[in-house]
Amino acid sequence: MTGMRSIVLAAGLTALMMPFSMTAFAQDSKTTNQAIDDALGNHVQYETAIKTLQKGVKDKDAKAVAALVSYPISVKIGGKDTEIKSEKDFVTHYDAIFTPKIAKAVEDQKYEDLFVNYQGIMFGDGQVWINGICKDSACKAFDAKIVTIQDGP
Repeated sequence: MTGMRSIVLAAGLTALMMPFSMTAFAQDSKTTNQAIDDALGNHVQYETAIKTLQKGVKDKDAKAVAALVSYPISVKIGGKDTEIKSEKDFVTHYDAIFTPKIAKAVEDQKYEDLFVNYQGIMFGDGQVWINGICKDSACKAFDAKIVTIQDGP
């Protein structure tokens, strides 16, 4: 009977762990595109914003990154909660906002491995989130913008 319990326990643990182990495998861009389309809308618009963000961060182009932010945005600067109200403010504080940890999360993020849900698209462990900002009451038109910048989840 003890041997049978071990087998049942092992099978149960394997079944419980399966969803976790399956997420370790990278998806492809089609899967990511479909997830974005299903949860948020037009993946092309998001993909453009994602690539622009990654290039801007890699190039340390504060103006390009600032153009992708939804204002006002709350960030921490030197451990203090700070509201950034404009692109000009963002550019001024860029190095303090996009810390090396945050920049690395953005630069290292693979498109195929993005986490997507109704709250947006997550980079790294939650350092940056992009979501759609509606331009009209029906939200038929939107801009893909950065809505969160933080050191972690």
